[in-house]
Amino acid sequence: MLILQQLVNGLMLGGVYVMVAVAFTLIIGMLNFLNFTIPALFMFSAVMMWATMTGHLPFGNDLILAIFGADHLWIAGVFVALIVTALISLVIERFTYRYMKAKYGDATEHALPLVSSLGFLIIFEHLVISSWGSDPLGITSPFGNATFEINTILFSVPQLISLGLSLVVVILLSVMLRATKLGRALRSIAERPDTATLMGVDVARIVPVVYVITGLLCAVSGVLFTINYTSIDAYVGDTVATVAIAGMVLGGLGNVWGAIIGGLFVGIIEVMSIHIVGADFAKVPIWGLLLVFLVFKPTGLFGHTMIGKGKF
Repeated sequence: MLILQQLVNGLMLGGVYVMVAVAFTLIIGMLNFLNFTIPALFMFSAVMMWATMTGHLPFGNDLILAIFGADHLWIAGVFVALIVTALISLVIERFTYRYMKAKYGDATEHALPLVSSLGFLIIFEHLVISSWGSDPLGITSPFGNATFEINTILFSVPQLISLGLSLVVVILLSVMLRATKLGRALRSIAERPDTATLMGVDVARIVPVVYVITGLLCAVSGVLFTINYTSIDAYVGDTVATVAIAGMVLGGLGNVWGAIIGGLFVGIIEVMSIHIVGADFAKVPIWGLLLVFLVFKPTGLFGHTMIGKGKF
């Protein structure tokens, strides 16, 4: 029963990793570079959730209190986190992709966007530290300790909701990529941007959509993490994103469903590792397995041989 409990806990944690892994997959699949602002977006959405719930917003909480009331600040936190993170994503797109592409053309692939995104990560982390400090920031979960048992297996209601919501969001995203006009445009850019342009796809308008979707995935994931684990800091995005990258690679680069399986898988591995070897060494099995995959199956479980071809 203990092993089953750890498996359940791992799936719950993996639900957080899933959306971050999918966010990485979208950027690397569409634009062929590893976007290091994803940890910053995750962290900033979590901080916005905390700041809204605890009254630490820079412009004050009077308007928020007037609209939502003191008992529903967590709902306000969700809206603030989603809106702010989406806007930040657009700013990041402007300076990590559009400006670099306009100024340097194909020379931007792939180093300049990667380095500029890393710069944004450092900037946002230090903005949070300078504004709210480097100590852990805690909230009281709006759901309390809501749990239930099935055959002595304990389930956390907030974590179960988080897992279900994560899977629903990613499934809807997958359907959108396959069955809508926007999805076809996104996939055409992922395959051949130049050909997509010749076929009438407005790349300059579609790429910001990729960034907004990425930001919203990170925002939802950051909000769910804050509600479930109630403690965050300026570097929480780094911690979550490194594991999510491992999940993305294990699942398969450029494959949304692979990112889902990989995210859940690394969640289980992390929880089982904490149970067996302790928290200090919990990341060793994850990255050890990742290195094995890179040697024997670098495309991951469901990936492709070429990052820029045949994705989604």
